[in-house]
Amino acid sequence: MRKLSEEKLEAERKRLALMREFEDKYSAYSYICGVDEAGRGPLAGPVVAGACILEKDAEILFLNDSKKLSEKRREALFPEIQDKAVAYGIGIAGPELIDEINILQATYKAMREAVSACSMMLSRRVGRELSPDLLLNDAVNIPDVGIRQVAIVHGDARSLSIAAASVLAKVTRDRMMLKYDEEYPEYGFAKHKGYGTKQHINALKEFGPCPIHRRSFIGRFVEN
Repeated sequence: MRKLSEEKLEAERKRLALMREFEDKYSAYSYICGVDEAGRGPLAGPVVAGACILEKDAEILFLNDSKKLSEKRREALFPEIQDKAVAYGIGIAGPELIDEINILQATYKAMREAVSACSMMLSRRVGRELSPDLLLNDAVNIPDVGIRQVAIVHGDARSLSIAAASVLAKVTRDRMMLKYDEEYPEYGFAKHKGYGTKQHINALKEFGPCPIHRRSFIGRFVEN
């Protein structure tokens, strides 16, 4: 990473301080866990959720909503987030489950799995069974989770914990779509990651759906 000037470094630290609003507000909680998802909108592939508890004094320069970051930046931040997290977890809901229970319920399931995985890592690190004591979620309340939750609209741009979770989820999903591109190269998954681009829709019409397409999403484009 190119070294920042003192002026730019100060500006970046001020931006990050603003993104600590909710972490500071709820600082009495010991383990604040950000939760976010990637992949609710695509026509193909899974929805992936991330959960992340950052060290309270962690500084991760350029951390932001994953949608505001370049792919190169997200890939660079991914290992740094893992390194500076107290604990983190990933949850995945595949296209068959999305078709079975709908995208919202599948997203909730992936989020619960991510929180559970984060809790398991946290428990291993502290040597006793332990879960986050507060969830900061991007705009949703997750059903069937016995932890206090705070839903924050545009939370991935307003909370460092949620931003970290969003990067973990996005990078994980994008890497999965790159693997799927090797299996089904005719659809161009490496480029559009399963979203409904013109290239993708044209490929759907030409080749029909493949096993990772969401049948409940593609009805208006092709015959199932």
